[in-house]
Amino acid sequence: MKKLLAAALLGLSATGTLVSSCTKDQVQPGRTQAPMTATTTKNAVAVNGVMMQAFYWDVPISNAQGTWWQVLGSRAAELKAAGITALWLPPAYKGGSQADVGYGVYDRYDLGEFNQKGTVATRYGTIGQLQSAITSLHGQGIQVYEDMVMNHLTWADAQENVNGNLVYTKFNFPGRGNTYSSYKYTFNNFTGTQQAPNNGWYQWKSWDFQPYANNDAYDNLLGSEIQYNNNSANATETINWGNWITTKLQLDGYRLDATKHIYTPYVNQWLDAVKGTSGRFAVSEAWFRNLQDLKNYAAATGGRTSLFDVPLHYTFQDMSNGNGAWDMRGLQFAGFTESNPTLSVSFVDNHDTDHPGALYSPVTNLKMLAYAYILTRANGYPCVFYKDYYNYGLGNQIKTLIGIRQANAYGAASEYTSANDADVYAYSRAGDSSHAGLLMLLNDGGSARTKTLTTPFKNATLTDKTGNTSGTVTTDANGTGNFPVNARSYAVWVPGGTPPPPPPPTGTTAVSFNVNYSNTVTGQDVYVVGSTAQLGSWNTANAIKLSGATWPVWKGTVSLTSGVSVQYKYIRKDGAGNVLWEGGSNRTFTPSGTSMTRTDTWQ
Repeated sequence: MKKLLAAALLGLSATGTLVSSCTKDQVQPGRTQAPMTATTTKNAVAVNGVMMQAFYWDVPISNAQGTWWQVLGSRAAELKAAGITALWLPPAYKGGSQADVGYGVYDRYDLGEFNQKGTVATRYGTIGQLQSAITSLHGQGIQVYEDMVMNHLTWADAQENVNGNLVYTKFNFPGRGNTYSSYKYTFNNFTGTQQAPNNGWYQWKSWDFQPYANNDAYDNLLGSEIQYNNNSANATETINWGNWITTKLQLDGYRLDATKHIYTPYVNQWLDAVKGTSGRFAVSEAWFRNLQDLKNYAAATGGRTSLFDVPLHYTFQDMSNGNGAWDMRGLQFAGFTESNPTLSVSFVDNHDTDHPGALYSPVTNLKMLAYAYILTRANGYPCVFYKDYYNYGLGNQIKTLIGIRQANAYGAASEYTSANDADVYAYSRAGDSSHAGLLMLLNDGGSARTKTLTTPFKNATLTDKTGNTSGTVTTDANGTGNFPVNARSYAVWVPGGTPPPPPPPTGTTAVSFNVNYSNTVTGQDVYVVGSTAQLGSWNTANAIKLSGATWPVWKGTVSLTSGVSVQYKYIRKDGAGNVLWEGGSNRTFTPSGTSMTRTDTWQ
C-alpha cells in the first residue's frame, strides 16, 4: 500500500578448480553455514513454513464462489495440501466504500458488521464470513496473519475548520456508535491531512519524525496522519485495537503496513504491548530498496519484527528485466535474507509490485526461477503471492517446490561461487539424518547447460524432483557429478528415490464457446468467465467477451491448457459494469486435442 492510494482519497569466493570447458565447471562448495529453517520458537512459525499473501489489489467483491472470505475458507484444505502454513489476510476493516481494498481505512473496529459508508460488508465480506474462514483455516492447521494499518484514517464523517481550512477530520463512526470502543477522532488526533489543492497537505502539528534514509522514510503518507509521538491517547487506543482484533479473530500474527511512515519508537511500543512474548509472528512492510537502510531499520526495531526482503525483490526484477542477459551471480548471498536470515520474509511479487502505482515492479520473466530460489533456501521465511499461484497459473510448479522444501530443504547450505556464471546459479542443502538434502540449479540462458559440481552427496543417484529434467545423475566418492539444467529453467536434484512423473501436458486447446441467450438489449454483452487465468479466474473484470454477430448465439474462442479441468459460467455485463450471472451449477470440462466446441444454453 503506497502513494497510489492518495489519488483515490481526494561475493565470497570458493575453493575449487575450473575445468577447461564453457559448459562444465568443477568446484567444491563455497561458504557453508549452519542449518537454518524458517522456524523460530519466538515467532511460532512452522518448520520450513511457507506463507501466502492471500489477496491481490483488485480481488472481486464477489463472484460465483461467494465473497473473498468464502473463497479463502473453501480453499483451506487445498492450501494445506499445497504446504501453505500461514495466510496473510488483507485489511479486514471498513474503508470508504465496499470497493475499498482496506488500506483507505475508515473504521478499524468495523470488520463487516455495521452499516457504514453505504455497506455492511467490506470488500471481502462480512464479519461472520471472515470468522468462518479463519475457523476453516485453523482447522487445517494454517495460521492467520492480519494486515494492520495504523498510520492513518480516511473518509471522515464531518468537516472541521482548522486554521481557516475546512477539512474532513471528524470521525464519529455513527453506524457503530460506541460498540467495541468509544474513542473518536478530531483534527487534534492528527498531525495533518492530505486534502490541500493538488493532492497537497494541510499541517497543523509537527510530523511525528523528520525524514531519514535520504528522505525515503517520512511521516506524511496519505489520508489523515495519526499522531503517535507525544500523543499517549492515540498510542493507547491503537494498542487497545490491536489486542481487540487479535482476540476477536484469534490471530496468529500480523503484517504491519507502511511502518517506515510510522514513528519507530511507537512501532516498538505497539509490538511490545500487542505481540509481546505471545509467540505470535510479526512482519513489517518497511519498503527500503537499499539493503543498509533495511538493516538499519532492523536494528532500530530491535528484532521485534521480521521484515520483507525488498532488496531481494528488486534483484529478482533485475533478473526478470534482463530476461537472459542479467548476471546470475547476482543471486549469491543476496538481499536481507542472507544478511539477517532469522528476520527476513522473502517474496517474489506482492499486491503493490503487481499493480500499477508507485511500487509497480513486477517480476514478469523467469518468475519460477525466483520461486525456486526462495523456496529451497536455508534462510528467510518465503511468502507466495496468491495471484501467482492461482491467477497466473504457477500453482502446480509452486506446490511442487513447496513439497521439495518440506521434504528436502534441510542441513547446511552452500553457495557455488566458483562454478556460478552469468547464466547458471547453483546452491545446495546438505540434508540431515532424516532428510536427503538437495542441489538447485537456475539457468536464465537460452541454452541448456551442464555443471560439474562437487556436492555433499557421495556415491548417490539423484533425480530432478521438479520433473523439469529427465534421467538421473550419479556422483562419485567425492560427491562430484554432471548436473544438467534446461534453458530458461530450474532443476532441484535430490538424492535417492525414483524419478518423478513427467509434468502435465502444457499444450493448448482452442475451445469455441457458443451460448444461446436472447435476453440482451443494446449496450449489453455476454461473456464467459471461469476457474483458470485464461478465463479470468472468476473475476468478471477479466471475463472473455463473446461476439453477438450471430445473435442470439454468442460465440468466442479461447486457448485453454490441455488436460487441465476447467469450470466456467456465462455472464451478461453492460458498459457500467453491471453483471448478471447465469443460474445453475458451474459447467465443467477438460480441454483436449487441438480444438473443441462447447455448445450451451443460458441457465
